[in-house]
Amino acid sequence: MNPNYPVYIISKGRWDTRLTSRALEDLRVPYHIVIEPQEYGNYAAVINPKKILVLPFSNLGQGSIPARNWVWEHALSIGAERHWILDDNISGFYRFNHNLKVPVTSGTIFKVAEDFTNRYENVAISGFQYFMFIVRKSIIPPFYLNTRIYSCILIKNDIPYRWRGRYNEDTDLSIRALKDGYCTILFNAFLAFKSTTMTMSGGNTDELYKDDGRLKMAQSLVDQHPNIVKITWKFNRWQHSVNYSLFKRNKLIRKKGIRIPEGIDNYGMILRNIKGE
Repeated sequence: MNPNYPVYIISKGRWDTRLTSRALEDLRVPYHIVIEPQEYGNYAAVINPKKILVLPFSNLGQGSIPARNWVWEHALSIGAERHWILDDNISGFYRFNHNLKVPVTSGTIFKVAEDFTNRYENVAISGFQYFMFIVRKSIIPPFYLNTRIYSCILIKNDIPYRWRGRYNEDTDLSIRALKDGYCTILFNAFLAFKSTTMTMSGGNTDELYKDDGRLKMAQSLVDQHPNIVKITWKFNRWQHSVNYSLFKRNKLIRKKGIRIPEGIDNYGMILRNIKGE
């Protein structure tokens, strides 16, 4: 089972690693990888050219923002109601169930996330939690409501925003939607295994995160949302801290006519011991 909505990977300088592309290939999930024109030959040598979308610009020095907005317009042009946009450093996808982080072997989790999101009329953004943020032996709900969505994002195409700035654009987009009364859904039941920021060459690592990039990232978000964001020092580096408690009043609104069947629907997903076969 695969997602209904188009899946885009934003990538630059990572044709050799292409982690997200490889992960989606393993799951047999259709996708487009969005690249700058000067890198077409490198990517086309290792990825089916039919899956490559070439941007009409290059080396703007604005990180991924122009590419992300181009993708949004592309999704609108093909009539999609929502679109997935993924970072290019995700090496795998998992289902968190009964305190187990289980690697998945199909795109079913994307489809499940879409169907759950589409139950409600006011969900602007949803997406998968990071693998690293789930402690396996903890009691964790299947999703968090009204928080930031990072790196593996499902966006409602008709919301009145676009990507902006240079840093923390995913946090900024989530906050703007929440401030206007929309909801966000961060799925803990589905996880993306993403490389830690600044640990891989290419992408924003080369363009934005040099020198005091961490402090600039945090300060930019404070400048955009000074009423709920502050700068803290954690894990031996500068971090932003967002007060999401202000958005507890944002409630999910179920679409009219939606009927939710009783019982558990696992969408055909079963737990198998692959190594034992």
